[in-house]
Amino acid sequence: MREVITADGRVLAVEEWGAPDGTPVFYLHGTPVGRLARHPDDALFTGLGIRLITFDRPGLGGSTPRPGRRVADGADDVAAVADALGLDSFPVYGVSGGGPHALAFAARHPGRATRVASLAALAPRDADGLDWTAGMMAGNVRTAEVALRDREAMAEHLGAQPSAPPRLPDSEAAVLSRPEISAMLGAAFADALRPGIDGWVDDARALFGTPWGFDPADITVPVLLWHGALDPVVPVAHAHWLAARIPTATLTVQPDAGHAGHFDATPATLSWLLEGGRTALSGPRTPATA
Repeated sequence: MREVITADGRVLAVEEWGAPDGTPVFYLHGTPVGRLARHPDDALFTGLGIRLITFDRPGLGGSTPRPGRRVADGADDVAAVADALGLDSFPVYGVSGGGPHALAFAARHPGRATRVASLAALAPRDADGLDWTAGMMAGNVRTAEVALRDREAMAEHLGAQPSAPPRLPDSEAAVLSRPEISAMLGAAFADALRPGIDGWVDDARALFGTPWGFDPADITVPVLLWHGALDPVVPVAHAHWLAARIPTATLTVQPDAGHAGHFDATPATLSWLLEGGRTALSGPRTPATA
């Protein structure tokens, strides 16, 4: 781990994986994990010649809290890490809660994002025409309801959660029960919450309770969206909404996948990010309709 100091004096904890002299690719983690979250097979990055860069969002792991942050603010943290590493332009991808942050970087720093992928990710809470919680698992619906209240209510809500990664529906077990994935997520969750739940609270409020602070329609670089049709964590309607509003987006919906299916979609996603082409993911491509 290394520390990057932002212009406003905050610390961002950064980790690197794969080939040290490889092609830089930023990975933005889901919620509530941190920089240790990634595809569990590190040989994947080495084999593709990727220098994978991850960092804790504010308040998680080793990064300084930033209460009241928006999703859009995360874009500037990506830029701060890239500046510290001497990187100009690069591909970026995120999964689940990291997907909106990847899209934010593309919208706010179009000259630096070469291409972007967002897997199993949310649409903004104020998405026009989207029934945001329809088809969403009960735990996330409740978190979304609390997120519309104040920070204290969210802290109380998340503070009552068990000291283990939130339990996902049984339909996700086929992927999450793989030893390598289970071990990685357990370690990432424990490290992210070492300083307490403040970072989780701020992440949840940014994603579930407040406007993102950018318009997905402003993205001009190629965007790849992937979603599992059976996702109970983030319903697939969120991906359709995003695809209909990002002019450069291509959407793949995998009929037999749930939320954790993003792990299996990652190798092809990385190839697409590196090649700039339209590498086929598992599942048919879906027209960008709301």
